[in-house]
Amino acid sequence: MPQHTRLRRPAALAAAVPLALLPLAGCGTTSAASDPKVVTVYSADGLKGENGDGWYDRVFQDFEKETGIKVRYVEGGSGEMVQRALRERTNTQADVLITLPPFIQQADSKGLLQAYEPKGAEHVDGGDKSPRHTWTAVVNNYFGFIHNKKELKTPPTTWEDLLDPKYKDKVQYSTPGVAGDGTAVVIKAMHDFGGREPAMEYLGKLQANNVGPSSSTSKLAPKVDKGELLVANGDVQMNFAQSRSMPNLRIWFPAREDGRPTTFALPYAAGLVTDAPHTENGRKLLDFLLGERAQRQASAIGGGFPARTDIKATDANAIALSGLMRGVEIFEPDWTDIDKNLTSYVEAWKTATGS
Repeated sequence: MPQHTRLRRPAALAAAVPLALLPLAGCGTTSAASDPKVVTVYSADGLKGENGDGWYDRVFQDFEKETGIKVRYVEGGSGEMVQRALRERTNTQADVLITLPPFIQQADSKGLLQAYEPKGAEHVDGGDKSPRHTWTAVVNNYFGFIHNKKELKTPPTTWEDLLDPKYKDKVQYSTPGVAGDGTAVVIKAMHDFGGREPAMEYLGKLQANNVGPSSSTSKLAPKVDKGELLVANGDVQMNFAQSRSMPNLRIWFPAREDGRPTTFALPYAAGLVTDAPHTENGRKLLDFLLGERAQRQASAIGGGFPARTDIKATDANAIALSGLMRGVEIFEPDWTDIDKNLTSYVEAWKTATGS
C-alpha cells in the first residue's frame, strides 16, 4: 500500500469524440437539449481507450444498454473543459463535467456545478468529494511521470536527473493552467522543492530541455513510447492503461536528490452542471459511475483505483497498481490554497519558463 505523509485513502483545443456516432451541436435549436434521451459529458482525457477499450467505453456502453440514454462525449484538458463550460453558460450544453483537481474546484467556485449526491457517494472518502455535494471522485488516480524504458539504460529517478543535457528536447510536460496533469507538475514541484520560488527556479532550468507546451497530456505517451521523447508527465491511471499498447512506457515518480519519490492523489472528479439540459439523465449517469460494477471496472478495465472505499479490487491490474505505488510517499495538497492562487502560480510558471 502507498505510504502517506498524511493519513488518507487513495483518492490542442477540445475535440468532440462521438459515442454512438452522435454529433455534438454547439448552439441553437439543434443543441443536445433537443434530444431527451442523451447525456452530454465534458471530460479530461485519460479514461477513454485508444482502441475503444477504456473505462469510459465500457461504462458508457453499459449505461446506454441499461437506460436507453446515449452519451455525447467531449474531451480535452481539464482547464479547457472548464473554460468551454464557462463560455456556454448562457446556452449550457454539458450535463456532466469530469476533470482533475484543481479544475473541479475551480468549476465549483465559478458556479458551474449544482448540488447532487450520487448513490454510492457516501462511500467516497471525504477528501475526494465536495462537502456541498457539488462533485465527487469517480476514479481515483495519482500524478506521475513516464520514461522510455527501452532507450534509457539508466532511467531517471530525481528531478535533478532531468537537467542532464542528454535530455535536451527529449522532455515534455503538458501546459499548467490548461491540463490537469500539467498543473500537477507545478503542484508537485512546489511541494518537493519547498515552495513556489525554488520550484520556479528549477522549472526555469528544466526549460532548457523542455520541448514546449502541450494542451493534452495523453498525446505525450505515444511520443515517449516511440522514443521521440524520453520523459513526459502523466498520471498512473492513464499511463497504466496506455502501457497495454505502448510497451516502452514505464511509470515513475521523481524524487529530490537523496529523497523519496512523492506523488499525490489526482482523481477524476465529476459534477452535475448547473442548468444542465438533461439534469435527470446527468444524475442517472453519476449514479451509474459510482455503481459497484463500474467501480470494480475502474482497475480491471480502466487501470485506475475505485473511488469508493468499500470496493476492494483484487484483479491483476489492482495488484500491479498496488505494487507500483509501494514505497512512494503521498502528500495531500492544500486544494483551497491552490484554487485561490492558481492564477498566480501559473503566471509565476510562465515568467520562470518564458512561456
